[in-house]
Amino acid sequence: MGRKLLLKDINVPGIKSFEVYRKMGGYASVEKALKTMTPDSVMEEVKKSGLRGRGGAGFPTGMKWSFLDRKSDKPRYLICNADESEPGTFKDRFLMEYLPHALIEGMIVSSFALGANTSYIYMRGEFRWIFPILEKAIEEARAAGFLGNNMLGTDYSLELYVHSGGGAYICGEETAQIESLEGKRGNPRNKPPFPAVVGLYGCPTVVNNVESIATVPHILNMGGDEYAKIGIGKSTGTKLISASGHINKPGVYEIELGLPVEEFIYSDEYCGGIWKGRKMKACVPGGSSVPILPTELMLKTAKGEPRLMSYESLSDGGFATGSMLGSGGFIVFDETACIVRNTWTYARFYHHESCGQCSPCREGTGWMEKVLHRIETGHGKMSDIDLLVDVAKKIEGNTICPLGDAAAWPVAAAVRHFREEFEYHVRYPEKVKDPKHFEKEPFVSEKKAVAA
Repeated sequence: MGRKLLLKDINVPGIKSFEVYRKMGGYASVEKALKTMTPDSVMEEVKKSGLRGRGGAGFPTGMKWSFLDRKSDKPRYLICNADESEPGTFKDRFLMEYLPHALIEGMIVSSFALGANTSYIYMRGEFRWIFPILEKAIEEARAAGFLGNNMLGTDYSLELYVHSGGGAYICGEETAQIESLEGKRGNPRNKPPFPAVVGLYGCPTVVNNVESIATVPHILNMGGDEYAKIGIGKSTGTKLISASGHINKPGVYEIELGLPVEEFIYSDEYCGGIWKGRKMKACVPGGSSVPILPTELMLKTAKGEPRLMSYESLSDGGFATGSMLGSGGFIVFDETACIVRNTWTYARFYHHESCGQCSPCREGTGWMEKVLHRIETGHGKMSDIDLLVDVAKKIEGNTICPLGDAAAWPVAAAVRHFREEFEYHVRYPEKVKDPKHFEKEPFVSEKKAVAA
């Protein structure tokens, strides 16, 4: 069994409550930080740990904290990005629903490190049932003296609020989230200035993911150096993976970074292999926005080395033969899956969620959706395939925020690795008009058959 930190107490009865969470060692990091450490020493431990943002970008958390403008006389804010809207990702929801105090504890020590006296949890609008869970956890922590004025008899004070968004994917982007929190339309801001200098209400602000913040107490309790020993290379610690798709055991798993991808997919400890005894066709390892990979490149790199669940290994080969760990939304497809249909589904999502501020994204996402729909329903042309690649290139890197890239990468990768399947849809329009075409007659690559 791999080492567990975040989920080690998940099966303890009553762990949602403050009383049980406290008995299991909860809030020890708050006592340690407030009574024996300084904000700078807390930040130093996070830097030593090598913790990287668990929301998708993988940027070093301690380094991000160090960018906060500490010379400013304005208030500082910490925002927890709980707007988990990436298709295929549900590990933050799981944490908030079943371990709410883990997030509250992380918010307290992180706010202390940043010198923030007011912090927010910006929660995805669709998570309505989680709102009262977090509100109750906050009140329990307050009643025990872990929130409010002069916490635990110290001179540090913190107010923590939960804010529910309106259900917009774009508000997962930190500056759009700040705009929404201020009561405005959730449009991303031009950067610079960055939130660390000009963020919420024009004040220095740090935005971190749920999992990132919930990990900080474990780093303080065990020490940054000890935490850094878990994992592999620059991918330190454990990571929550949202596993879904055509596998026997979908769910949220905590892994030590560096675990072989093949072991994660096929071992009984994790996904338990492909369902119904079928073969694996492809995988999206980090949420819908990262490039899809065929089985052979998912299990091994282009160099023939075993692919690992780490930031470095999954990106090995660049986008030509690699992908990204991203948010950890691990989606597996079996041999009956239609890559064209799946890509069209993603394109529909990104077109719908584009804020419309940037024309390449506003127009390009709709264009890709229409072309993919045309191909999937048997009305496509061979020229449409190259058109998709061309439109994706014109979107990528030409928008204010990464939503444009998130829409372009899946399309470009699908054509790159599964071009034959797109061509099949053009050649056999009558076959693909049946939505379950590959369930009835799985696609067989002629090129791979010849090579074999």
